[in-house]
Amino acid sequence: MLRTHNCGELRLEDIGKEVTLCGWVQRSRDLGGMTFVDLRDRYGLTQLAFNMETNAPLCKQARELGREFVLQVKGRVTERSNKNPKMPTGDIEIIATEIKILNEAQTPPFTIEEETDGGDELRMKYRYLDIRRDMVRKNLELRHKMALETRKFLSEQQFLEVETPVLIKSTPEGARDFLVPSRMHAGQFYALPQSPQTFKQLLMVGGLDRYFQIVKCFRDEDLRADRQPEFTQIDCEMSFVTRDDVLETFEGLARHLFKAVKGIENISFDRMSYADAMKYYGSDKPDTRFGMRFTELNELAKNKGFQVFDKAELVAGICAEGCAAYSRKQLDALTDWVRRPQIGANGLVYVKYNEDGSFKSSVDKFFDQEQLKAWADAMVAKPGDLLLILAGDTAHTRKALGELRLEMGKRLELRDPNTFACLWVTDFPLLEWDEDTQRYYAMHHPFTSPLQDDIDLLATDPGMVRANAYDMVINGVEIGGGSIRIYDRPLQEKMFEVLGFTPEQAQEQFGFLLNAFRYGAPPHGGVAFGFDRWCALFGGSESIRDYIAFPKNNAGRDVMIDTPSVIDTEQLKELHLKLDKQAKSE
Repeated sequence: MLRTHNCGELRLEDIGKEVTLCGWVQRSRDLGGMTFVDLRDRYGLTQLAFNMETNAPLCKQARELGREFVLQVKGRVTERSNKNPKMPTGDIEIIATEIKILNEAQTPPFTIEEETDGGDELRMKYRYLDIRRDMVRKNLELRHKMALETRKFLSEQQFLEVETPVLIKSTPEGARDFLVPSRMHAGQFYALPQSPQTFKQLLMVGGLDRYFQIVKCFRDEDLRADRQPEFTQIDCEMSFVTRDDVLETFEGLARHLFKAVKGIENISFDRMSYADAMKYYGSDKPDTRFGMRFTELNELAKNKGFQVFDKAELVAGICAEGCAAYSRKQLDALTDWVRRPQIGANGLVYVKYNEDGSFKSSVDKFFDQEQLKAWADAMVAKPGDLLLILAGDTAHTRKALGELRLEMGKRLELRDPNTFACLWVTDFPLLEWDEDTQRYYAMHHPFTSPLQDDIDLLATDPGMVRANAYDMVINGVEIGGGSIRIYDRPLQEKMFEVLGFTPEQAQEQFGFLLNAFRYGAPPHGGVAFGFDRWCALFGGSESIRDYIAFPKNNAGRDVMIDTPSVIDTEQLKELHLKLDKQAKSE
């Protein structure tokens, strides 16, 4: 080893030791008679001291060191006269006796500090420098610990980690596939897996009973803070289980991670149906750290002469506690907020429940004090509260009101990242209708089992069938989801029929799975968690990019290695591909 210790481990008990450290120059300070250099590695910082009086040549050499120079330094551990309680090594320093420059460095394009002056794109271009920053390193250490503890828990629960193929068959359902052309089979393509779904089901047919994998997955879809074109899943499957068995097992995993990684115990999970989540929160991933559940006001507000309400399919509102003192300016700003294209509401009705028990609203012309009091009672409001009400068609109103609820939670500082509200959302619709193609699509995937009570509806009213599916939601973030699977061939064939597949198409796309079901598939179910989302949640961030070593930007580009990039014509010929003239010109 080129070093005897790392830059984060020396303490007062090491005083007097002769040590050798290696690392990067974080910063240096020339104080005339003394020069101090902070040396950094993955483990921390150690201060090096150079004295002009006792070793002038070495001190002069230290003054010529640039930021990010890579050094090997020998010296003796001594107690610092001006201790730094903010540093773990702040009680000691190294009186250097020898410096060896292992590599010089150009001045980096941004400061390698906690609060850097580099923007996102610049830091992504030089990601290998960004990783040197303490906060990025800690994010990757958190990710490592999450993976370690996940493997530990699942292994103790008799799960077997199995790798599944990365070059697979493209399927028409779900998000867009990334395609890989085959050189050996002209005109044919592999796809990169969106998930190992069918393979883990085949492992259950194979009798492995409990499978897991921390696996890379790929989806060619538009990006946002919690999406990347390549991402990592904790993928799991179990045989001979009911839904409750699956939920209890993975509540156990969640509790283990909270305790082992965050030091948090007594995490509890609520359960909520999809129908209730949409009715009371306007979202299938409700943030339940705070209240403001929706109250529907149709019976109290419609048919009173106010056309906005009378023509609406739904009138619903939320109660913002203690906000009756909002000024007209603040209320106008909220109205403008809900009218933004991203929200799309036509307007906002407000009712102030004043401290003296009176009401002041934006619809005083249409509703008297008694009627407004009835609204307040329905919404369990008290003097000092503010009622915020939207109206329109049901789906759009619930979505807009859900966004308004989250915004109010943010403004009132009710969304504490250090508070965790966990729940399972269950009983999703099995299918969703698409007007453009005039057909049903699987809301999750075509292998999800209907609830037993709803199977007969597949033939008569498919849109009403509920899925035996579930999502884990924490603080308004979908951390993962899964389902009990279809495991008998006739029901799977019926599902494909409802989705518009001919028997021939079903056989072509999924014949391998249907054929496997002929040989005794066990009842099975599972779940897949967004591993990157878990890490971001525990790290207190909304962006998963901060927890991926080399992420893509919002355009799906890796600006560090400059990809996607143009492929050489000869490579394209080998793959039996050619670009059209328009693509070449672009």
